[in-house]
Amino acid sequence: MAESSGRSERRVRPSPLLFEPAEVASDPEHFFDLESIEDPRELLSRATELTQAFQAATDRALEYQAVAAAQLADPRRFDRLTAEEIARRAEWSEDYAKRMIDFGRDLLRGPDPRPAPRP
Repeated sequence: MAESSGRSERRVRPSPLLFEPAEVASDPEHFFDLESIEDPRELLSRATELTQAFQAATDRALEYQAVAAAQLADPRRFDRLTAEEIARRAEWSEDYAKRMIDFGRDLLRGPDPRPAPRP
């Protein structure tokens, strides 16, 4: 449970990702204006914020992938996909697809309403 609350705190903390104009983003030397920051303290701070923001975005996108995989594999769907087909579409191994389906099912079930066992 503590891990869950830590995860939600991380999502709030990172700076928002700013989308760059296409002409600026096409310049391989340009990355969220980091190249223009001369103060190493400020550069470290901003680069760390971006790292945290990208990690939070990655974590959230991963959860959405898992939910989608679980929904696609749902045996109640007439157009259900196998783990093998989901793996092919997502460019995963079949074993990873199975784990993502299970993870997605856990997410869809929501938090366990039973109290945590006492030590």
